[in-house]
Amino acid sequence: MRRGEIPDSFLGDYPELLAEVSETGRLPRRPELDALRELGERAAEEGHGLRELVGLYLGATRRLWGALPGIARSATAVERARTGDALLAALEASVAALGEGHERAQRLAVRQAEAERREFVDDLLYGRSDLGRLAERAQRFGLRLARAHAVAVAEGTERYDDVHPAVRRVERELVGRFGERDVLLATKDGRLVCIAPSTERSVLEAFAKLAENPGPGYTSARRVVLGRDHSGPSGVVRSYEEALGALDLADRLELPAARLNAAEMLVFPVLMRDRAAMADLVKTVLGPLTQARGGAGPLVDTLSECAAAGYVNAEAARRLGVSVRTLSYRLARIRTLTGYDPGDGLQRYTLETAAMGARLLGWPERPL
Repeated sequence: MRRGEIPDSFLGDYPELLAEVSETGRLPRRPELDALRELGERAAEEGHGLRELVGLYLGATRRLWGALPGIARSATAVERARTGDALLAALEASVAALGEGHERAQRLAVRQAEAERREFVDDLLYGRSDLGRLAERAQRFGLRLARAHAVAVAEGTERYDDVHPAVRRVERELVGRFGERDVLLATKDGRLVCIAPSTERSVLEAFAKLAENPGPGYTSARRVVLGRDHSGPSGVVRSYEEALGALDLADRLELPAARLNAAEMLVFPVLMRDRAAMADLVKTVLGPLTQARGGAGPLVDTLSECAAAGYVNAEAARRLGVSVRTLSYRLARIRTLTGYDPGDGLQRYTLETAAMGARLLGWPERPL
C-alpha cells in the first residue's frame, strides 16, 4: 500500500454485498448501510479523506465487476443492463452511507474542537487554569503566552457570537491580511475579542478598524477598546480586564469616542480607588447645585461639556444644544451656588474632577 492510500480493510463486506446484489438485484439493507456509515466514520477518524474513500469503493466495483456472479451469468444484454443498474444503485447507496458516516465524524470533531477552544478561551480570559498547563494548551491554538500580549475588545449594538456575520467577516479579513501570527479571535459574553502579541500591534489596529467598519451589510461595533501590553499567561487576563473596565467607564462617562486605549483611562480607577472620598468630594463641591431650578443634572452636564470643549464657550454651547448666553448663565449659577469659579485653574480642576466623579457614581440620579 502506497503512502496516503486507504487499506482494503475499509471495504468491509462490500464485495460480498455486490456479489449478492448482482444475483438478486436487491438494494442494501439497513444493517449493511449502518456498517458502511461506521466505516466512513472510522475512516474520517483515522485521517482518510472522503475522496480517497469513495475512490476505494469505485475501484473495487470496477475490479470486481466482470467476476460478479450475476454479470457472468447474464445471457442477454437486457439482463446485463438490469444487473448493472442494480449494482450501480447499490454503489450509490453505499457511497451515500459512507459520506454520511464521514461527515458525521467530521462534525463531531469540529464540535469537540470548538468546545475545547471555548474552554481554553474561558480559562485564558478568566485565569482559572494552572498557568503552566494553560501555556501548553495555548500552543495548540497558535499562542505563545511567554510573550507579551494585548487584548482588544469590540462591543456592538447587538451581541456577537461565533456565527455572527460580522465576526466571520473580521476573521476572514484578519487571516487573509496577516495569516497565522500568534493571534486568537473569539467571542466572549456577547463581545468580540482579539488577542495578539505586543509585537503585532498592527493586528489589533486592523481588528479595531474592521470591527468599526466591517463593510456594507455588516453590523459595526459601537465601541472598541485596546488593552495594554502585559507579559505571560496572566498578562492576557490583565489586558482583557483593563479593556472591559475601560468599556464600562466609557459608558458611565458617556464618552463619545468609538475607539479608546485602556491606557487613556487609567486616571479613572485612581480617582475611584477611594469611593468614599470621591463621594464626599461630589457631595461637598456639587451638592449645592441641587438648589438650582431643574436640579443639578444640567449644570453637571455643563461642566463636563465645557471641559470636553476646552472651555471654548461657542463649542460647549453647540455640544449642549443651547445658546452662548444660556451657557454663560449656567456657569454663573455654578459659581454662585458652589463658590468655585470655572475661570480659576485650580478651582476648575476641582469642578472637573467632581463632575467626573458624579458621572462615575451616577449622581445626581443615584443618591450618594
